Amino acid sequence: MVDLVTVDDVRAAAGDLTGVVLRTPLLPCRWDDRLWLKPESLQPVGSFKLRGVTHAVARLDAERRARGVVTHSSGNHGQALAYAARARGVPCTVVIPEGATAAKVDQVRALGAEVRMVAPADRLPVAEAIAAEQGRTLIPPFDNRRIIAGQGTIGLEVLADLPELDVLLVPVGGGGLSSGVATAVKALRPAARVIGVEPALAADAAESLRSGELRQWEPARTYRTSADGLRTNLSALTFAHLRARLDGIVTVSEEEIAAATTRLVRDARLVVEPSGAVATAARMFHAAELPAGRTVAVVSGGNVDPAVLAAAAGRPDPG
Repeated sequence: MVDLVTVDDVRAAAGDLTGVVLRTPLLPCRWDDRLWLKPESLQPVGSFKLRGVTHAVARLDAERRARGVVTHSSGNHGQALAYAARARGVPCTVVIPEGATAAKVDQVRALGAEVRMVAPADRLPVAEAIAAEQGRTLIPPFDNRRIIAGQGTIGLEVLADLPELDVLLVPVGGGGLSSGVATAVKALRPAARVIGVEPALAADAAESLRSGELRQWEPARTYRTSADGLRTNLSALTFAHLRARLDGIVTVSEEEIAAATTRLVRDARLVVEPSGAVATAARMFHAAELPAGRTVAVVSGGNVDPAVLAAAAGRPDPG
């Protein structure tokens, strides 16, 4: 039986985040008076990932910090770990799959981390090999209790700002964010519904939850989506959390993701990447499938290629 993260774990993580991680606000939406946005794109590294890695790095002892850390990431987690590691003087290596957004790769390097580019299927094996050969601590993007607890602090903040929350929409990639948020929200407001959202072209989580067993999608399938931060499969750990605590999951099309990105850029004045727009897309296009009431959509990140951002800003308003 998997030992699940608790709300006390999330509260402990919150203490490590003080002074490092931005407490992002809830932004009302002028186009939907029952929707608020949680803009994690405003974090210093442009995504929610800073929460989990800050907690994980803070709990390393002096010997492990001296040896350094390593991870594998399509960009956002790598940037966050590089930032958190640099703040504490910890050496950092990030293994990045080929095809990752160039802007994200450049930012990882700018933060002082060593970058290794590999084939998508090799990202985890290479990171594990570096950890073994160099004695570094592997801090995975989501398959880690401290990462899940750190991401769950978003749920604490949402409930502090909107105690009467009815629905929380959260992107699902590897499942660390959704696992942590669901842990916090279901413990503190059981009546609220936590709904995961993922691209239809990378819907391994939806398939896994429907079938009741963990399903893996090959990179050739998941790399079809523009939401590059959501191409990763669930782990056994995150699958166990979502089976126990997520109230449902919906999928959104590439067209819906693009329209939501445009809406967030033009009307919310946010810099948003496609992965960060999926929760808003669910509210815009799948409201009939969702519970009614006061809803928060997590905007998970804004590390977007400038060309993608320009295209989003130039598209007609989705109406």
